[in-house]
Amino acid sequence: MKFIVSSSTLLKQLQQISGVINSNTVLPILEDFLFLIDKNELTVVATDLETVMRVKLEVEAKESGRICIPAKIMMDSLKNLPDQPLTFHIDLNSFAVEITSDNGKYKVMGENPENFPKEPAADDTTSFTMAATGLVTAINKTLFAVSNDDLRPAMTGVFFEIATDSLTFVATDAHRLVKYVRTDVKCPQADSFIVPKKPLNLLKSALPDNDTEIKISYSQNHFFVQHEGAQMICRLIDARFPDYKVVIPKDNPYRLTVVKSDFQNALKRVGVFANKSTNQVALSITGSELQLSAQDVDFSFEGNERMNCQYTGDDMQIAFNAKFLIEMLNAAEGDEISIDLATATKAGILKPSEKEENEDLLMLVMPLMLNN
Repeated sequence: MKFIVSSSTLLKQLQQISGVINSNTVLPILEDFLFLIDKNELTVVATDLETVMRVKLEVEAKESGRICIPAKIMMDSLKNLPDQPLTFHIDLNSFAVEITSDNGKYKVMGENPENFPKEPAADDTTSFTMAATGLVTAINKTLFAVSNDDLRPAMTGVFFEIATDSLTFVATDAHRLVKYVRTDVKCPQADSFIVPKKPLNLLKSALPDNDTEIKISYSQNHFFVQHEGAQMICRLIDARFPDYKVVIPKDNPYRLTVVKSDFQNALKRVGVFANKSTNQVALSITGSELQLSAQDVDFSFEGNERMNCQYTGDDMQIAFNAKFLIEMLNAAEGDEISIDLATATKAGILKPSEKEENEDLLMLVMPLMLNN
């Protein structure tokens, strides 16, 4: 079997899916790409058993066939080749692969495609479409708050809560929570499921951040995303997501409004002096002045800064993890951010002061015990 393909096109497509492959896998076949040739179309598949990604590209070929090729050597060789046509000669009996370029010949031993895991079938799925940018934005705004605690599997992914006229994405690690709503998505029915962190991270890189349409489907156990010639399938997390609505305070009467970039930079500067295990920064709010202070008693480090703010409410002092606040501010659009507060022990609610069209973002952060 023989096919001809552009080296740069092949590299670009393989880079989209190579992130699926784990380097220390138990099954050696999972370190391979599966190449499927059908007429003039090449489909390449990569999987780690939980997530499958596939891409399609045009090639010159007269025959059909399948072969598994080791991913690492394929990627490393393509990265070092200038853009040119490559000819692949494949012996379907011995699985030997010979690649011919303008001025070289390279040989690699492939593997039997029969050993490559079969991907889940898209049976009994429910589907809807949305703009690629909507999903990319949702992933960017929620993924940082996902938990890494495998003992609580439900929190190690993003919760998709589907309504007929909106799609809500929720992520939490019990210290903070992000709820992001898109109101420009129409779905056939109300539903919910949890998508793991790794496939969402891969999607974020593979999808274009524009208005092209993507198709999302889900079954009882799997999640499917299709965009032009690319597709991703992953297994859903089989766990019950915590009832996030009960932790969002209904009434936080005090409101602090600050310029986002000034607040973020002040947190970065003062946070340097905070205790490394808690990253605690105390906020003292009096009238239109906000004071940030941090200290690490073990090393006699201390940092203090003052900045202007708008504040309605009683004077108060509250402490937060500076790293968490910085990540949340990164996810918020606009120049200003408001934080709704109640007491020093109640969660603060962060929101961008201006709402973007078709979206609504709410972030919650738990306070830390003040070091008095």
